[in-house]
Amino acid sequence: MLSIGTLARRTGTKVQTIRYYEQIGLMPEPGRTEGGQRRYGNVELDRLSFIRHSRQLGFSLEAIRELLDLSDSPERSCAEVDAVAQRQLREVEARIARLEALRVELRRMLRDCDADRVADCRILEVLRDHEQCLSDHDRAGA
Repeated sequence: MLSIGTLARRTGTKVQTIRYYEQIGLMPEPGRTEGGQRRYGNVELDRLSFIRHSRQLGFSLEAIRELLDLSDSPERSCAEVDAVAQRQLREVEARIARLEALRVELRRMLRDCDADRVADCRILEVLRDHEQCLSDHDRAGA
C-alpha cells in the first residue's frame, strides 16, 4: 500500500491534485489506515498514471472522465474511445493553427520594426493598436 506522498512521487502528481481528483470523482476515495491516512494500491497508481498521461496529451478533465468510464466498460465499442481521441486531435490542430497565426504576426512585427528609438518602435505601436490586432486576427481566420 502507498501513502499519498509516495503515490504523488511515483506519478509526478502533486498531493493537492490527487485530493482534487478524488473530490471530483476521477479517483476513487482511498482506503484509510486506523489513523486516517490515505492508502493506495496498484489500481489507483495505474488510474492516476492514466489521468496524468491524458493530461499531458491535453485531454480535458471531462474527456478523461469519459475515457475512464469507457475503460471501465470493456464490452463497449472502441469507436467511442476513438471519437474522444479524434475530438482531442481537432482541438490540438486548432491550437496549432492559432499558434502558427501568432508566429506569422510576431515575425511581421519584427520585420516591420526598423526604428532606432522606442518612440518610433513598430512593435510597441502594433501592440498598442488593439483594433488593428483584432482585425488582423480575424483575417487570419481565428
